[in-house]
Amino acid sequence: QMQLVESGGGLVQPGGSLRLSCAASGFALDHYAIGWFRQAPGKEDEGVSCISSDGSSYYADSVKGRFTISRDNAKNTVYLQMSGLKPEDTAVYYCTATYGTTAQAMCLSAIHNYWGQGTQVTVSS
Repeated sequence: QMQLVESGGGLVQPGGSLRLSCAASGFALDHYAIGWFRQAPGKEDEGVSCISSDGSSYYADSVKGRFTISRDNAKNTVYLQMSGLKPEDTAVYYCTATYGTTAQAMCLSAIHNYWGQGTQVTVSS
């Protein structure tokens, strides 16, 4: 069964850090672009950060300089290191996988091959 599983969410104070993981099973991530998206109540889904199969990355303006995406193909996992967290970062974060696309195109698209269930990130004092 092919699936993506997110982990690492939680409650953190403003200014704090979290590292999210997106682990794939049933298929190899090597040739897939992977994206992190977030869904906040009352807001449209946002492509936060995406990474292509060659390691090129894209970041939404709202997270540039604070979030870092990386991938470890040997572990079949993609990470999102989040620092300087703000209350407006509160959302359900989910990862997606799309075969053979660029990082920017992936983050700007709502069509993907695989989707994870999401992990809650809450930034609050």
